[in-house]
Amino acid sequence: MKKLATAILAAVMMLSLQFIQSKENRIYAETLDHVQIYTVQKGDSLFKIGVKHGVSELELKKGNYLKSNTIHPGQKLILPKTITNSEKDLLTRLVHAEAKGEPHAGKVAVALVVLNRVDDKRFPDDIKNVIYQKRQFQPVDNGAINEPADNDSKKAVMEALALKGQGDQSVFFFNPDETSSTWLRSRTVTTVIGNHRFAK
Repeated sequence: MKKLATAILAAVMMLSLQFIQSKENRIYAETLDHVQIYTVQKGDSLFKIGVKHGVSELELKKGNYLKSNTIHPGQKLILPKTITNSEKDLLTRLVHAEAKGEPHAGKVAVALVVLNRVDDKRFPDDIKNVIYQKRQFQPVDNGAINEPADNDSKKAVMEALALKGQGDQSVFFFNPDETSSTWLRSRTVTTVIGNHRFAK
């Protein structure tokens, strides 16, 4: 009788344990519903994945606990959250208006200035408020920001998102031939691309 009672007790415990585990798995799966998983393809790199999905290469590495940039086909990666489609559209329109006629690298750098400002305590903490901050970007004042962006500006924004957190952390840019601002000219120049000087 004792053996039968022990067997029944063991069976009940096993069923309870399975129920608890499956319940935990369901809860865990529910918390992951909003997470986007990417399967690494042949020829992928963290930068290429970042550009394709508009996510930071550094955040990809951090969010997946990668100690190096080495990834392998079939590997599953969690894609970190990126900016919204409306933020992306606004940023591409700003890049198009500010850097029309500039080299591709200059367009990437303009987008990085906005992203760097979002992370800088001196500026608002989201893309829309950075772009619409008073007297910061001429295309906002003259209405040029309302023009649709070209494909090169769209590509530049995706590259900038992948490069976010890297580089010289520029938060200003200006064309020295078009500004007389002594304050802007007093900033530390980080790089010169095309007609623009980038500074911090």
